[in-house]
Amino acid sequence: MSPDFLVNPAIFLIDTLFSLYIFALLLRFLFQWMNADYYNPISQFLIKITHPPLRVLRRFIPAIGRVDTASLVLMLGLQMLGGYLIFLLQDTSLTFSALAVWAFAQLLDLLFNIFFFAIIIRAVLSWVSPRTYNPAISLLYSLTEPLLRFGRRLLPPIGGIDLSPLIPLIGIQLAKMLVLPPLQQLTTLLN
Repeated sequence: MSPDFLVNPAIFLIDTLFSLYIFALLLRFLFQWMNADYYNPISQFLIKITHPPLRVLRRFIPAIGRVDTASLVLMLGLQMLGGYLIFLLQDTSLTFSALAVWAFAQLLDLLFNIFFFAIIIRAVLSWVSPRTYNPAISLLYSLTEPLLRFGRRLLPPIGGIDLSPLIPLIGIQLAKMLVLPPLQQLTTLLN
């Protein structure tokens, strides 16, 4: 068995573990930013699994207003470390600045995807079970309501049908098309 045989499973494992933890950190950051229910069981779970490294970082990195900068630094650092390990296993090298821009682009892509899929899930849930309470649905509403409120101002319900999710969905897709490609090109230029 050659060592190359283990490269793909190692990349998969590194990518999965780092991605899941970064996802948890980003959700915690967003729920805190959106003033979601702190005592929600899902919020409490996210706080418990992300608190140990954040407790250490917050000693050195203070919050700026409502922005938990320690969470942002930890997400960027973990994304860079995970990317570095994956690129190392692939025999690819990136400069520090290219790796930082790449990691930032990955975090933005994750942020866009979280909002995009949260809006779609909320729209589907409004058709399937509009009156059911669930801790996850409560957090989903906290996360998506500011975007949907903006969408409702621009596109009020038509004949009882709420098409307001279309506005933020189009905006998110447009932002992905306008923001991510220049960051990917910058990563290539910096390398």
